[in-house]
Amino acid sequence: MSVPMNNEGPGFVALPPVPEGAVMVTLKIRRFNPEDPGKAGWASFEVPCLPTDRLLNLLTYVKGYLDGTLTFRRSCAHGVCGSDAMVINGVNRLACKVLMRDMLNKDGKNTTVTIAPLKGLPVEKDLVVDMEPFFSAYRQIKPFLMTSGQEPTRERIQSQADRARYDDTTKCILCACCTESCPVYWADGSYFGPAAIVNAHRFIFDSRDEGAGERMDILNGIDGIWRCRTTFNCTDACPRGIKVTQAITEVKRALLFNRKAVVR
Repeated sequence: MSVPMNNEGPGFVALPPVPEGAVMVTLKIRRFNPEDPGKAGWASFEVPCLPTDRLLNLLTYVKGYLDGTLTFRRSCAHGVCGSDAMVINGVNRLACKVLMRDMLNKDGKNTTVTIAPLKGLPVEKDLVVDMEPFFSAYRQIKPFLMTSGQEPTRERIQSQADRARYDDTTKCILCACCTESCPVYWADGSYFGPAAIVNAHRFIFDSRDEGAGERMDILNGIDGIWRCRTTFNCTDACPRGIKVTQAITEVKRALLFNRKAVVR
């Protein structure tokens, strides 16, 4: 289905002037309406684009001027909240971090960008998926500091070396790009997935935490860390550059060889 630039009539919104230097880009978006699931399919929109635009800008243009029914998540628009994760040209990415100059054809031909919802989670509408299975796995690994004894009157002191041990996995923004790129998770959603393991890693290797053993028992279960097949999809998909596969491997090694050193 191809959608024209705009139509006069009820709900008509005048299009803003096309900026100087803009080129027209085709956004091919996967549409789904739960009230009319039989009409699910692809819709194309012609959108003016500057090289400095982010893909999120183009989606906002579509929603604001071409089709107000288009549904997607966004919040901070700066790659911090993780809300606008979607499949862009077949790769899990954040729309706010995709710079259009990297997407435009260099030979001057028309550029088409395909956009679809994350794979592996139920689609609620258009590009919005139900994140509850993802966050359920996240909650199961107990992503909070676990300690015993009396609460300290000041902050818990930690050396720079101890902090650096798990620094990489503190960068996770729970966008689900890694988990929804995992073929094991696609095949069986009961697998915890990379994001849950990454966040378990963050606390397992925290010198202040006392729940490492409990978390590793959870990850040692049938739906836990051993389902990982080390395909590196998760590392490639992470918009924060986290070495996801390495973190998963470190937790595996802790379970196999160094359990006593990790459990505090």
